[in-house]
Order: sequence, then structure tokens, then C-alpha cells
Amino acid sequence: MCSKEAMEAGRLCCQRQRQVLFLFLFWGVSLAGSGFGQYSVTEEMERGSFVVNLAKDLGLGDRELFARGARVIFDDNKQYLLLNSHTGDLLTNEKLDREKLCGSTEPCMLYFQILMDNPFQIYRAELRVRDINDHSPVFRDKDTVLKILENTAEGTTFRLERAHDSDGGPNSIQNYTINPNSFFHIKVSDSDEGMIYPELVLDKALDREKQQELSLTLMALDGGSPPRSGTTTIRIVILDVNDNAPHFSQATYVTQAPENSPIGSIIAKVSAEDVDSGVYADISYSLFDASEDIQATFQINPFSGEIILRVFLDYELVKSYKVNIQAIDGGGLSARCTVLIEILDTNDNRPELIMSSLSNQIAENSPETILAVFRIKDRDSGENGKMVCYIQDNLPFVLRPSMENYYILTTEGALDRESQAEYNITITVTDLGTPRLKTQHNITVLVSDVNDNAPAFTQTSYTLFVRENNSPALHIGSVSATDRDAGANAQVTYSLLPPHDPHLPLASLVSINADNGQLFALRALDYEALQALEFRVGATDRGSPALSSQALVRVLVLDANDNSPFVLYPLQNGSAPCTELVPRAAEPGYLVSKVVAVDGDSGQNAWLSYQLLKATEPGLFGVWAHNGEVRTARLLSERDAAKHRLVVLVKDNGEPPLSASVTLHVLLVDGFSQPYLPLPEAASDPAQADPLTVYLVIALASVSSLFLFSVLAFIAARLCRRGRDTSLGGCSVPEGHFPGHLVDVSGTGTLSQSYQYEVCLTRDSGTSDFKFLKPIVPNIQAQSPGRNSEENPTFGNSFGFNFQ
Repeated sequence: MCSKEAMEAGRLCCQRQRQVLFLFLFWGVSLAGSGFGQYSVTEEMERGSFVVNLAKDLGLGDRELFARGARVIFDDNKQYLLLNSHTGDLLTNEKLDREKLCGSTEPCMLYFQILMDNPFQIYRAELRVRDINDHSPVFRDKDTVLKILENTAEGTTFRLERAHDSDGGPNSIQNYTINPNSFFHIKVSDSDEGMIYPELVLDKALDREKQQELSLTLMALDGGSPPRSGTTTIRIVILDVNDNAPHFSQATYVTQAPENSPIGSIIAKVSAEDVDSGVYADISYSLFDASEDIQATFQINPFSGEIILRVFLDYELVKSYKVNIQAIDGGGLSARCTVLIEILDTNDNRPELIMSSLSNQIAENSPETILAVFRIKDRDSGENGKMVCYIQDNLPFVLRPSMENYYILTTEGALDRESQAEYNITITVTDLGTPRLKTQHNITVLVSDVNDNAPAFTQTSYTLFVRENNSPALHIGSVSATDRDAGANAQVTYSLLPPHDPHLPLASLVSINADNGQLFALRALDYEALQALEFRVGATDRGSPALSSQALVRVLVLDANDNSPFVLYPLQNGSAPCTELVPRAAEPGYLVSKVVAVDGDSGQNAWLSYQLLKATEPGLFGVWAHNGEVRTARLLSERDAAKHRLVVLVKDNGEPPLSASVTLHVLLVDGFSQPYLPLPEAASDPAQADPLTVYLVIALASVSSLFLFSVLAFIAARLCRRGRDTSLGGCSVPEGHFPGHLVDVSGTGTLSQSYQYEVCLTRDSGTSDFKFLKPIVPNIQAQSPGRNSEENPTFGNSFGFNFQ
């Protein structure tokens, strides 16, 4: 028992010495002072027994312990006490057995820390477990045989084995007594371990011849109230004289044993001699007054005195042993010695990492945050117990030492989830022993998302194409935006933004699917009314606050060939037919008339071509495919009919092509001066012409013909000059391939680049005048057909046309 008490005392002493020397940095953390909070509790109290109100003891508010996440951590990682954070009461978590916790060590102290956050603080405290008298003294042997020579002098003392009491302090053994007799009394002495032991003192000389044996009862009493006791029987055998007791070569043996010594190793060897002879010189060795721990750890060879190891040694549990050895000769005389065994530490314990608090999730963009608080310890001593703690490099985390081997793991700064959403941190604790041992603890830190990224469109602008006359609700294209955030912060909703032009009915033209960004045309579009549509779409996430971005969308309406050519001249309004006058003396190529047509479409859909579909006399007239000019194909003769009906087909270049036809009435006359009135088919025979009238008509026709030729020559000269100016001036020509049989109408299909005409007809008149006023170089602007129809009047009451 003495060795066990020395072992416990050594363990406590080692706990104070085994500390790693670090430079403690107190950065951003408020820590408690170095003083201890001292509390006590009586052993065997029921679970939930009140110990102290921590809130009052620490000067904190009623709810502050709960708000700051207060927790209690014991050095051996067992939860002896329970903290009620709401009331601040510190309660027992289980029945505490002082004898199991501390053995014979008195006082029995349990050390713990109180940890709190916001700010982080550590309070050191100790709990004393007070003993109650719940164990009686017990002797290891119920019967003890003590052999005493009959010639033993009065006053001789015989040390007896002491009793053991698991209680400590005043409840431990305080006294020994023996039943009354005339030969012996009990003397109580103190040992160097601070314990008492009984000694039997001889008061009267023994006489073997009168009495060979004595039986005494030894009682051990503790100091409890009421006291408890234990007894053993001592049988004294009176021996014949053996005048020499064994003698050890050393009173104290000192030896060392590494803690990794194998079982069966010889730890030490003692030797004693007896100068007697015969049976009185035979010596046997045994353990004397040995505790259960020593008896379980060592055994001694009774013949050789070798002390043999029975179990593995553990320096962290017991650092030294004190073993008492007794040598007894054959005559019953004995001698005793002490063997001090020092256990040598080896680096056989890995460092331990004890996590006090851990938070493995943190919001991105958070400032420096405490993730973990933990403590490290190594049960070895010396260099074997010194430790180094670190984490891997290139991580945005910092490991800061605190007090009492505590470490704090914090973020180095704000984290960005979009750069890295998860971190694996390995905390490594390495001792400085040989070989070095280490412990690793892995922590996975998840970075939770914060809505710090606006949706981003895949393109800053989108150009979509839709052909006119589309079906309603037609899918015309899609926009797409992505958000680097996660969860609801990455869910994107699309919407149409109000247009810059308040008159644009955007909501009735297009719509957008809020979930996938698909765009739909709500109604059929007309290229001639709307050629392009420009608007902005927005993408908004569902974070709080929501973030958004914009993109420009251009919808270009593609032209379809949905407009047939429209003939402007000659008019086809159901009134009197348009009759063109051609002198019979006209040369081949004589310009009879020109068919003027337009097409509401654009591009090649508006490229017009002309062809003669029907003629009264084929081969007499021809139509230029490019410009619709009707000209004579050959010289006229007297045999040619006077009236001719021409049907001209005007066709665009669309797919499929659309066309329109126009009918021309041509009257062959001898001269422009002759008045000509169309007569009905059933008219009466003409009267006999007057000769004077005939001469006048011929003279007028000649003068008129000469004037007409002069005018035509002048017009031809002007047209040639204008044609050269136009070609040098660079009139606009649509891009792309231009078929040879078509004429460029500069996007509107109204006129060619060569001529424009002004035609004046008088309603209900009997004659029609086709006047070549002047050649005009066209000035055609690219504009929508709808606008053309508004700006250019088509028909007047006088049937006058003026194409600008």
C-alpha cells in the first residue's frame, strides 16, 4: 500500500511537470486568469447533486452562460459534473467514489476547465472530493504466524503487517489495539510514507517449556464517526534458540527498469547470509508487507532472491516502486531489506488531441472566425512529452496556441465559396521523442453560400431571327444566365424589362419563360410594319437581397414573299382603258409606254421582272425585263392593225414567286395631231372626208412629228447626261447576286435607275396624252413599305402620278 500511495503521488507530480513549453499568443481571445476556482463535493452523492452556481461565482448574468455556450471539460475527458446553462448550476453527473478516483491520495482533487465563447475564455478550476467513512480496515491475512525465540529480550519489537483502509484523511486507520495479555502490548509507529503501522513489544520473557504458543487478536481502528474496525489473529510460536538471524548485503537496493521490459525479466536480485549452520542457515525469500499492486507486478524466487516482472510496466501510471523483501532462515529468524525500482520512460504514448468545441461550417465572406478549440497532451515525460502542433500549409486557416496546451483554429480571413466550397484540414500533433510519434485529426470545413454573385448572361447581347407571318406563341430563341452561387442564390428568374420607347407594345409582341429564358413571339409579325425589335431582358436570382443583370436582345424580322407586285401605271381601276398612241412611223425600239410596279417586300422578294404575256400581234412589241418599258420590236406597216391589246406580267423573285398582270391598249396613228376618239364598234359609217381637212391634218401631223422628234432628241441627251452622273454618284444597289433579267428597285421596287415618268390622264376624256416631261434620277431611300405608302400619294382625282 505504501508503494501504491507513492505511485499516486508521483502521478500527480508528473502531471504538473509534463507541460510543453510554447510561446502563448493571445490574439483576439480573452482568457481567464491563472487563479483556480475551488469547489468541493462529498463522495457517493446522488447524481444531480448541487455543487455551485457558476454564474454567481464567476459574476455573470443568468443567461450569459447559455448565450456564451459554456461547457465543462475535465483533464481525463470524463464528465464528472454537469452544467445547467440556463440556471448556472453545476451538478454532479454521477456518483463519485473517492477511492476509485484518487486511491489513497488525500486530498482527492479533480481538475477541470470552464470554456466560454464570444469572447472565448478559459477558467481553470478544481473539484475536491471529500471522503466519507464507507470502508472498514482490512488485514491481508486473517491469520499471521510469528516465531519468536524464547531467549528474546524484553522490550524487543516485532513489526506486524498493517491493515489497509481505502478511505483517506481522518477516515483512514488511526490506531491499533491488541487483546489484553501478560506478554505483549502494541506500539503504533509512523512510517516514512506518512502511514502508521503496528509493532508488537515483548513485555515479559518467554519460556517455551511453559508455553509453546500464544494467540492474540490485533484490531485496526479508523477515525470515522462512528469508527470502523478490522481484526486479524496473530499466532506466536515460541522457538528454540537460533542465535543468528539472516543478514542482507544491503539494507536498500536501488535499480532501474525500462517501462517496455518484457514479462519475466529479472528486475533485481537480493542476497542474504546466515552464519548458522544446518537448517538454521537455509534462507527463503518473500515479499513483505506488499500491496496488491506490488504483488501483481512482481514476484520473488524464494531460493535465489531474484525479483521477476509479472506484468508490463507503465511509467505513466507508476513511476517507481518500493518493494520490501524478507529473508527467513530455517530457525525462523528473519531480516528485511528494501528494493527501490525506478521506472524509465520510453516514448510509447502517442500525443492525444481532445476537441473541446468544433464548428465545421462557416458562411463565406465571414471575418476571422473560431472553428475549433482543442487541447493536446502526451502521457510521456521529458523530451518524449514535448509536442509540436501544426496544420498543412497553403490553407486560409491559422492555428494559434493558447493556455494549458489549448489551441484555437481560426480562419485567416474571409472565404470564397465559389473558389473552394470545402476544406480538409489535418491537425498533426508530434512529440519530440525517439522515435517520434504523432497523432492526426481531420476536420472537414464546409463553406456555406452567401448571395454575392449576380447572374451572368452567356452573351451581352443576343440576335434572334424570326420570319414574318409566324404562328402565335412561336419559340424564337432563348437567353441563358448562370449564377456562381448555390441553392436558392443560384436559381435564376428571367423577365422582360420595360423598353426605352414607351410607345413600343413589348408585352403584346414577345414573352419570356421566367424559368428557362425561352422567348416567344405572341403574335404574327409583319416585316413591312416592323423590321426589328430591340429590348432588354433581366436575370434575377432568389437570394436575399436578390441580385440581377441585364442583356440586350435584338429580334430581326425576316421578310417573306407575302406581297404581290402592285402596278402603279397603267391604272387598272375598271374605268376607261388606258390607250397608248404610237405613230406608224416609229422606229424599232420606240418607247410605247412603261409599266411601273412596286412590291411591298424587300430584298430579292422585291426584285421585279417584266414579260409580255399576251399580244394582239406577237412580235410587234416587246417588254424590257428589267424596267418594264414597252417598245416596238420592228417597223410598223400599213398592214398592222390599228388597235393592239398587250398583257404584261410583272413577277417578283420570291419563293414562290408572286405576280400581277396589266393590260395596255395601243393605238397606231399616223400623227399625234390627229384627234382620235374611240368609237363604239357599232358606230355608223364615217362621213366622206373633206379634202381640205385632210391637208390640214397632214400638215399638223408633220409639224407635230418634227416637234416630237426634237423633244425626244433633247430628252435623250438629258437622259444620257443624267445616266453618267448617276453612275458616278454611286446610287445604292442592294447587296448580293442580282439576276440579269431583273431590275434593282432599291428595296421598294417602285422604279428603275434609268427613268421616271409623269403621267397625266384626264378622266372621261376621249384622248390620252402620254407626255415625256423629263428624265429624273431616282432618289429612293431605304424605308419600310408602310412608310412609303403613307408618304407617297398614289392616286388623285385627276389620275396624276408623281414618283419621287
